[in-house]
Amino acid sequence: MQQNPLQGNTGNKKVTKIFVVHADSFVYQEAVNPDVRALYGNITFRHDSTYMYCDSAYLYGTNNTLEAFDNVRIEQGDTLYIYGDYLKYNGNTSIAEMRENVRMENISAKTGRIVTLFTDHFNYDRNKNIGYYFDGGMIVDSLNELTSVYGQYSPDTKDAFFKETVRLKNPQFVLTSDTLEYNTETKIATILGPSVIESDSGTIYSSRGWYNTLTEESMLYDRSTVVSKDKFKNMTADSMFYNRLTGIAEAYQNMVLNDTVKKVILTGHYGFFNDPDGYAFSTDSAQFIEYSQGDSLFLHADTLQMRTIGENDREIKAFHNVRFFRSDIQGVCDSMQFNTQDSILYMYKNPILWNTGYQMWGDTIQIFFNDSTIDRIHVINYAFATEKVDTTYFNQLKGRDLMAYFSQGELSRIEISGNAETIYYPVDNGAFTGRNKTESSYIAITIKNRKPVRIAWRPQTNAQMLPIPDLNPENKFLKDFVDFDYLRPHSKQDIFLKTVRKTEDVPPPRRKRYQ
Repeated sequence: MQQNPLQGNTGNKKVTKIFVVHADSFVYQEAVNPDVRALYGNITFRHDSTYMYCDSAYLYGTNNTLEAFDNVRIEQGDTLYIYGDYLKYNGNTSIAEMRENVRMENISAKTGRIVTLFTDHFNYDRNKNIGYYFDGGMIVDSLNELTSVYGQYSPDTKDAFFKETVRLKNPQFVLTSDTLEYNTETKIATILGPSVIESDSGTIYSSRGWYNTLTEESMLYDRSTVVSKDKFKNMTADSMFYNRLTGIAEAYQNMVLNDTVKKVILTGHYGFFNDPDGYAFSTDSAQFIEYSQGDSLFLHADTLQMRTIGENDREIKAFHNVRFFRSDIQGVCDSMQFNTQDSILYMYKNPILWNTGYQMWGDTIQIFFNDSTIDRIHVINYAFATEKVDTTYFNQLKGRDLMAYFSQGELSRIEISGNAETIYYPVDNGAFTGRNKTESSYIAITIKNRKPVRIAWRPQTNAQMLPIPDLNPENKFLKDFVDFDYLRPHSKQDIFLKTVRKTEDVPPPRRKRYQ
């Protein structure tokens, strides 16, 4: 007999005798055993407040036991009825062993609804008021059908326990499990072992938690996973609240939301996912990963949002303390937006962008992608770009508007307009020849192998060359120059570093320029 996890009434009772209430006839078995009586026809036994009925029976007086055959029925009060073909009952232990075509019916005193148990091997302990089967059976209530190898039921608490090959069948879903508890009044299933819940709206994988089969709300623990209807999105977390009817999930601690079609991952210690609306957000160590190409993008912000647009496109928004890293591009800003429909990444409020040795910043930055490869970068208003050529010298560009063009991931051309200024340090045989400063309305620089090969400007202007010995800190840099390398993420782990602009590097308030 398996150990029963459910609790019942276990108080010790005084042993009482089994009484024969009625039988059409009975015969003493003196030749075989004088202690045995054989009873026939319309038999009724009573033990305490429980009545037992059958067509024929043996009553063992000394042992206070009986065997009953054919049309066997046990009635306890007006709420519990057990039917079967054979019964062995012990009056000393109050344990009934019912066999073949067993059916137990328990009527709820509150609702009048009936819970029915079916099996061929059933034991019922009257003292504990617990019945159990151990060779396969089924329990059915007004909403669900549950089957398993081992199962037990308490008419007092309405709690059922199931073990081995457990299957809960509901009109809207099917739950399969290794170990399960279920209450026939609340309709709540408690998951105690590896389980799968499948429906037309998605799939749940969990090994611990509960599922309300009436409201279809659930609380899941131990790294449970919810898979969307289309099978392309899945969310995993240490613990998770999920409503199957609304398709809404809330995840807590170590949440991972993976969209395998768009190749994006959202992580964090709190997450929210609305499957029908295609909306998700993450906070508390929030991270967005884009892995459609070999080189993945890692992005962190205080809050991240992701929304489905149309059939397959996604819009990603990041708010406050945004930091991202990819081997060819890194950036920081206060807020960011990316839409896979037009493949444009927008950086707002103090954005800074790095590409190899180049640094760019301004009021707003737009990054245009072509199949995840950078096509061009647009810096809008108060644009500034620098190239670090050694520890103390920087090539610099400054103006109202800057466009940077890329070819095969490498910077190939920069155009800057609106009060354009440049500082460039030519190199000859590995040595700097001087500082070349240019001012014009428009300047274009062609770059090859990461080196400027042609500089054009209009209207025509004369560049000012200053020898290296004549340089001082004031004329080495354009106004508002800053080296923000201390803010730069140098690895995917760096996106979580807390970095703050130095006070002297915060730009003063200025009037917004409009295009």
